[in-house]
Amino acid sequence: MSQKRYQIKTACPQCGCSFATHLSAEELKKRYGDVPNVEMECGECMVHYTTSMEKACPEWDKECKMKENT
Repeated sequence: MSQKRYQIKTACPQCGCSFATHLSAEELKKRYGDVPNVEMECGECMVHYTTSMEKACPEWDKECKMKENT
């Protein structure tokens, strides 16, 4: 049985370039921790922006419930 993967997906507010990655719950906790907002950097225009974890990973509160598991 494969490990559950969670999708992180955002779009740059300046140029619209999208970013998507699939991480396990452990990888997600290690990379982003228990924060309501995450800092991102666009790979195209290099702008730094903030997005809410609920928008970037819709499963944050529904299934994963990382805030309770840390």
